[in-house]
Amino acid sequence: MHDSLTADTGAPGSPARPAPRHPGRLPADGAARAQYVEDLLGDPLADDNPHGQRALLAADERREAPAATEELLNRYGLAAEFVPRELGGRLDGVEGLAQVLRPVFRRDVALGFGAGMTALFAASVVWSAGDGRQRRHTARRLLGGGRMTILHREFAHANAILRGEYTARPAPGGGYVVDGRKEVVINADRADAFVAYVRTAPGDGPDSHSAFLLETDRLPAHAVHRLPRARTHGMRGAHYAGLDLEQCPVPADALIGELGEGISLSLRTFQVSRSLVSGGALVGGMDSALRYAVRAVSESRRGLVLRGRRGRVLAGVFADLLACDSLAVTGLRLLDLAPEHALVPSAAVKYAVSALLHEDLDDLAAVLGARGYERGPAYGGFQKLVRDLPVAGLGHAGTADTQAVLVPHLRTLAHAAWRGESGHEAPAALFTPGAPSSPLDFRRLAAEPSDPQRGCDGLLAALLGAAARLDGRRSRGPRWAALADLARAFAAEVHSLADRCATLSGRPDAMAPAASYVLVDRYCLLLAAAACLAVCENAGPSAADGALLAEPDWALLALSRFGRRLGLEVPELPDGVALDLAAGLVDRYRRGRSFDLYGMRLA
Repeated sequence: MHDSLTADTGAPGSPARPAPRHPGRLPADGAARAQYVEDLLGDPLADDNPHGQRALLAADERREAPAATEELLNRYGLAAEFVPRELGGRLDGVEGLAQVLRPVFRRDVALGFGAGMTALFAASVVWSAGDGRQRRHTARRLLGGGRMTILHREFAHANAILRGEYTARPAPGGGYVVDGRKEVVINADRADAFVAYVRTAPGDGPDSHSAFLLETDRLPAHAVHRLPRARTHGMRGAHYAGLDLEQCPVPADALIGELGEGISLSLRTFQVSRSLVSGGALVGGMDSALRYAVRAVSESRRGLVLRGRRGRVLAGVFADLLACDSLAVTGLRLLDLAPEHALVPSAAVKYAVSALLHEDLDDLAAVLGARGYERGPAYGGFQKLVRDLPVAGLGHAGTADTQAVLVPHLRTLAHAAWRGESGHEAPAALFTPGAPSSPLDFRRLAAEPSDPQRGCDGLLAALLGAAARLDGRRSRGPRWAALADLARAFAAEVHSLADRCATLSGRPDAMAPAASYVLVDRYCLLLAAAACLAVCENAGPSAADGALLAEPDWALLALSRFGRRLGLEVPELPDGVALDLAAGLVDRYRRGRSFDLYGMRLA
């Protein structure tokens, strides 16, 4: 099944811009389109590739977006990936979208945000609560080559990207008057539409903000001031600039959803943003970071000798990457299959993936040594990743944001389903990358968990179920037996965490935060372990590199690393586990395959 797209030239009255030249009939399957984009971008190390590392790093040094590559993605029609199929685009599920974006993020994290994913962050608010006109105009704008971006509300733990806010008051003749200023907004200097979270009531209550679709062709030019670009340490090629709205009249039909619904909408749509940042930008970027390290070892005087410290580091980071991808893909598939249950899991995915891969980036820097500081095309991308990935995750502000979602829900974790009842175990389809799923229905996203037993309880019940079933695999050898032992230890930790959360629920609110942050760490690691075990259990020969995923080595090493982080007693691994996993990593490297769950062919 293929689709054929005919793009509009934009929303009525929008500035004229050339429509993207779509490459004809493209596969409906996201994995096949991901391979198309990978081949379209070409070999990143080829000197004559205008979209390779030499060109991307040169643009980054100039603090410019890589114009040729942005134009290539525009001709491909990348924006169509962010528009639901019923509105003329290609968006079905977010797992497929993350696959399409990974080839971009593996090459340049800033490009993935600046030329692509930020538009979805804005549009998802319209897909979730917009009326028919707003949905049609947004679809036409994106399919016609227009740009959208998002103006976040200010957070208590704000960094420069989140600082500053807008306020709105009713206008005498109808509509609203918006005032405010933000200094650092991606694409603020070149977007022709903004989705803005605007304060419409005093105080910090749940109805203090509303969401507006601000289309510049419907706003007076004298009231919209685009501020100069801001210099950032990371994602230097992205267009971060400011936007000042001064006594700006806004039509009444710019309001998205209901007045005072902004915070609810942000909680709903951030689920998509967090999952795509984790499954697209962070996993894709770390895939490249690990590749730099493997190349550095291969070019060292000793070559790819995997025994010793460097081999252990490479194997450990590979295990973490597969584990993080297991959690990320589980979160993406949960959005596709049951979006009403994704609020808490999506925050846990972002929290865990950001923390784990940040630690791994430091380990890889030690393996690269002096090569990690080179600025040429062979290794310069590593330092770029060191700068870019923290910005992608919003650093401390991103951590505080996810904690703000997770901490209030810790008290539900003492539910009886966590104490061994497996009736609510999440289905195998959630842990099967690339398996058929439903198109994401943005309107089903919820600002509160509609049924805690079907969300994170179901994911942790999968850990309990996998631990029980692994006992039947002990006869397969010492590695399966070791994995069964570790799974049993993690299952016991689930019960311990439930007990600790039950104790927490009896404390006064003033005493909760200090203890709750520790429990959030443990909870997210347990979710990662659950996803790891479930993906391993459900992997088969039909999966990409199914033999590697269906064997215990990667899950065993990942869980042993998680166990040490949790302070569990972790026994010594059976002989050869790390060495064999490092050999599997090198095999993928030599065959030109990605290091994630999909093991796709690289250009």
